[in-house]
Amino acid sequence: MNYTLPNKLKLFAIILMVLGAVGIGAGFLSAPGSTAEVKQMMAAHGDDHGEASNESHDTIKDSHGDAAHGASHDAADEQKHLEHTLHQLQNRPWSALYVACFFFFMIALGALAFYAVNFAAQAGWSPVLFRVMEAVTAYLVPGGIIMFVLLGLSGFHINHLFVWADPEVVAHDKLLQGKASWLNGTWMLIRAAIFLGGWITYRHFAVKFSRAGDTAKENDYSNFKKTFRISAGFLVFFLYTESMMSWDWIMSFDPHWFSTLFGWYVLAGMMVCAITTIALITIFLKSQGYLEIVNDSHIHDLAKFMFGFSIFWTYLWFSQFMLIWYANIPEEVTYFMTRIEDFNLPFFGMLAMNFLFPLLLLMNSDYKRVNWFVVLTGIVILVGHYIDIFVMVMPGTVGKSWFIGIPEIGSMLFFLGLFILVVFTALTKAPLVLKNNPFMKESKNYHY
Repeated sequence: MNYTLPNKLKLFAIILMVLGAVGIGAGFLSAPGSTAEVKQMMAAHGDDHGEASNESHDTIKDSHGDAAHGASHDAADEQKHLEHTLHQLQNRPWSALYVACFFFFMIALGALAFYAVNFAAQAGWSPVLFRVMEAVTAYLVPGGIIMFVLLGLSGFHINHLFVWADPEVVAHDKLLQGKASWLNGTWMLIRAAIFLGGWITYRHFAVKFSRAGDTAKENDYSNFKKTFRISAGFLVFFLYTESMMSWDWIMSFDPHWFSTLFGWYVLAGMMVCAITTIALITIFLKSQGYLEIVNDSHIHDLAKFMFGFSIFWTYLWFSQFMLIWYANIPEEVTYFMTRIEDFNLPFFGMLAMNFLFPLLLLMNSDYKRVNWFVVLTGIVILVGHYIDIFVMVMPGTVGKSWFIGIPEIGSMLFFLGLFILVVFTALTKAPLVLKNNPFMKESKNYHY
């Protein structure tokens, strides 16, 4: 049976994109354009930085007995503070756009990895879900293009997202000078092109072979074997490139800090979001009368993966946090100090959403078969991991000037609308049940 995209759903996606575009535009228009505007905004919000700065420089003035020297320092420091705050406020709409763009892109990339794992493992339970996975991965192309453009604008310092892209900052920072051979706009874009090219190429051939299987002779498994071979090779490529991607696209916002398990941490969040999205779309299609061959056992297994990867993500979060916090090395612990002090609520809130909620709702095996339980948990997981990405990006780009408002909501609405439009349009391109897969019979009759 082929899926038909309802006009209401298409209109809903377009409305989300329009509202999102308006919100994104409002975010950029409301950003200050000069330090004078920043000063006015700070005065309106009762910022006492100037007073604190004056007090500290009065002390310098008294100790040196040089009023003119103190006044000049005071003015210079205030100007630096205003310029820093200006960059942060100008970064906010860019950061909101970046977070939402990466969030939906990583869902598509995680779905591609999950698809490849199931093929390489020759899993018998999942073939009835392959067309849903293929549809989710369709977002890789538009999402990847937008991601590449954002990286280019950031890597060449069109905005101030990546501090290592600013030559003036690098000139006074020995650590960034040492990383300049890796962290530079040209080399980062070349790597991004390699990553995106490899991922999209695998997706192209996997879907091509999948479609070819629909028109092949009965019991012709040649296309399945081709996909099996390229999936095994892709997974090796993916594991390397996903780690490097996480360093380039996320961790380099805090270039003075690093974690050897950061790639795994991003991967865990990516996989749980992808599997959650696959589960939500599958449940939605079943509610519309499609995918009747998908039974409670398939939903149960998807929920198991949601539960398992949530625990795995928490294990990595705690390992990273505990080891760095216990060692108390200043250049490492500053990463968590910034987030605990300036992002306290989202930092610990997303831990509850990504760990406690899935643990309590999906621990029981019976609950994994209840669709509304899975949907409720899935929504909380997706919101929690959006906040996780938010907390990974924002401290290094906007600092204390963060807020979840029009730019953030607008960016989320735009990319959500684009994601829905692309994924559900992709579902119409082929029958929802593929043919000539040697495990299809086992998948149809699967019971846990």
